[in-house]
Amino acid sequence: MKKAIIATLLLAVILTVGAWFYSRPAKDDGSVVSGNGRIEATEIDVATKIAGRVQEILVNEGDFVAVGQVLARIQSESLEAQLLEAQAQHRQAQNAVASAEAAVAARESDKLAAEAVVAQREAEWTAQKQRLERTEGLSTKGALSLQTLDDDRAATRSAEAAVSAAKAQVTAAEAAIRAANAQVKGAESTTEATAATIARIKSDIDDCALKAPRDGRVQYRITQVGEVLGVGGKVLNLVDLGDVYMTFFLPETAAGRVSMGSEVRLILDAAPDFVLPAKVSYVSSVAQFTPKTVETASERQKLMFRV
Repeated sequence: MKKAIIATLLLAVILTVGAWFYSRPAKDDGSVVSGNGRIEATEIDVATKIAGRVQEILVNEGDFVAVGQVLARIQSESLEAQLLEAQAQHRQAQNAVASAEAAVAARESDKLAAEAVVAQREAEWTAQKQRLERTEGLSTKGALSLQTLDDDRAATRSAEAAVSAAKAQVTAAEAAIRAANAQVKGAESTTEATAATIARIKSDIDDCALKAPRDGRVQYRITQVGEVLGVGGKVLNLVDLGDVYMTFFLPETAAGRVSMGSEVRLILDAAPDFVLPAKVSYVSSVAQFTPKTVETASERQKLMFRV
């Protein structure tokens, strides 16, 4: 039964038919234009988007399929292993982000501590400068020895140096914060890159399931299970029975009497009593040389119009 169905389908697709065109109500007054052609339907190749070995083909020639239906599968074990690796790298990158953010927090804490030391050293310096002023006043009156004055001057210079050192610590902490922030950005970039890799691999795994791009019928199984295909390797050929048409050629003398929307009657050579109604959907605006498919002598004119 299945072979009979397939044979019928192929016959319907390639059968030579005759077509009659009516430019006005049909009469035997020369208003009818006729031509020969073949009934055809839109064909779609179901092909791979990635290279791989065909794991299974789920349909046979002659089967009807619906849009989105899984028709075949490509082996995806290698891609699934790559996905696991990418997911591990993504987790590692996320940990690096957390570690870098913790480093930023630590460096900010160091900066706060350094700023507190600066405040303390500045207070000590201010107090020492005030002490030096009093010592200098008493020394001029002879109330204090020169040694005491020298000691206070040395202590003041030491307090000033301590302030400078504390400020240098603040500057170092700020530089450490900038470096830690750069590490955060680098870790975040790595996280985004690994996330993109995961998305790409998941898309490739999804593409391992070959789905029907539209409703139709399986015309050919082009490959077999176990074969290795490259990118774009064809697995199946579908025919869209909802988009059936007939192409034929008319001589210049007849083409001018056919227009868009003209009524057509198709008659199968194998069943001359069966008439199919149709309409003209395309008329070429430019004549072309007679194609090889034009068979009758009367049709072998130099220029023809495709309809």
